[in-house]
Amino acid sequence: MYTSLTLMEATGVSRATLNNYITMGLIPRPVIKKPDAQSKSQARQIGYFPPETLSRIQQIQQLKKDGKSMTEIASLLRFQVSGSNTSTESSGAPSKPAVESGNRAQGNTEQPFKASSPASTGKLQLTIDEIPYPAFMVNYNFEIIWHNEMAKQDLLGNFERLPADIKEHNALAYLFNGELGHSPVNRETIIQFHVTLSKGRLTKNDLLSLLPGKLGGTDDVAQRKPKFAEAYPSGSMMQLPLSLFGLDGVMINYCVYASYYREGILFVYVPGTAGCDSLLGLLERRDEVIRNLLKKRLPILTDVAVLVADLQSSIRICTELPPEEYFELINQIWVTMEPIFRKYYGTHGKHVGDGMVHYFFPQPDCNYIFNVLVCAYEIKAAMRRISKEWQLRKNWLNELYLNTAVNEGREWLGLFHTETKVEFTMLGDTINHAARLSDYARNGSIWATKNLLGKLSADERQSVSYGIRRKNQEGLDVLINSSYSRISELLDLSIPKHDKLRDISALPVTEILDIRLEV
Repeated sequence: MYTSLTLMEATGVSRATLNNYITMGLIPRPVIKKPDAQSKSQARQIGYFPPETLSRIQQIQQLKKDGKSMTEIASLLRFQVSGSNTSTESSGAPSKPAVESGNRAQGNTEQPFKASSPASTGKLQLTIDEIPYPAFMVNYNFEIIWHNEMAKQDLLGNFERLPADIKEHNALAYLFNGELGHSPVNRETIIQFHVTLSKGRLTKNDLLSLLPGKLGGTDDVAQRKPKFAEAYPSGSMMQLPLSLFGLDGVMINYCVYASYYREGILFVYVPGTAGCDSLLGLLERRDEVIRNLLKKRLPILTDVAVLVADLQSSIRICTELPPEEYFELINQIWVTMEPIFRKYYGTHGKHVGDGMVHYFFPQPDCNYIFNVLVCAYEIKAAMRRISKEWQLRKNWLNELYLNTAVNEGREWLGLFHTETKVEFTMLGDTINHAARLSDYARNGSIWATKNLLGKLSADERQSVSYGIRRKNQEGLDVLINSSYSRISELLDLSIPKHDKLRDISALPVTEILDIRLEV
């Protein structure tokens, strides 16, 4: 049995050429299994080809030397491909390529895709580790957050490992550095392919602006006119054809499955002649897929904006309401706020109790800093509506408030997970300062750090009203617009109940009063 590496060393073919031979049905697909005892590989799964594969590749090479075209060679030597395994016909009859779902990739239009049930196929269920095709996942800034070994070798340039800084994970840059990305024609195809998958959210210029260095453009996304997040791409999965030229000039056809999640897009590159039933069964199990993918996500260093919101006087409210009504209230708050967080690409983070933590990451088409501010403003308005509803229902005078704080920084993002649950968590002062600032906020106010507002463009800052209220000589509150203050100047830190705010005493902050949005 041969691995792809031993075949390439023995014949001198590239990995792209090897994949092309598989796609054309000239050699069998490898059988994916654990490495044998002699293997030095650290991979959990390796593809093994049958012994006759070596002589078949040598035969192909000889026929090419004799002047045969690949079409003529294919008609002479094509193997029969059936389901997820390929075997040589024992009889002398010429074999035919099997017709299966992967061949739908030969069309030219986008096809909504409906997965078949794994129970109906009778096949074993795949796991993420067992996907026998190149697969990787990107966030909505087209940065790689997961990949398998085949994607690294076949598509992404066979790098040693991804750097810790998420800004250096640009998927297009890695695709361009791979074997199939050196051709200008292939690069244009790859760009247009991702534009199609973005469903109108990105243009070609948007994608190029995300590329690092001389590969990309110079557009500063953070300075663009605000463009708010609409909805996530419709449909949970899409099937698209992708054809690229190999290094030998022969077309390589893929059927690419794009599965959309809140955290990003999972791409699986299936050769045109490969069977996909077990893969479709895997992609159907969306909760299991994303949970397993996130578990494999290493901690990354990333720019982030953080929103922390706490229900004011939650202990008193819990005491006054029957248990079932208190939980009904908390669930109503979460259900009401969730679409707003989704609208602005907020990712749920770990939080204790009845509060909320959401992370906002850089986006290719809008400023995540402005998104977190508008999101905070909208949840404040939504909370006023919930408060009025409960005042009428309970005939009480209580006002319900979510005290909110927003901050931004560059921090390590990681995961806490069990077998059934995955939660994002952030390490560093960005989240800690936001949590403390939400403790300071009262009566549903929104507080932001000077550092966060400083990251807005001039146009965005013009649409935000903010300031500090100070006491005049008569003891009345006077608003000083467009100003900041340190926490130590806003309250008396010598009072014991303010002890927990000491670690942000020197933090310049301001209250967000209003946000004027363009209609």
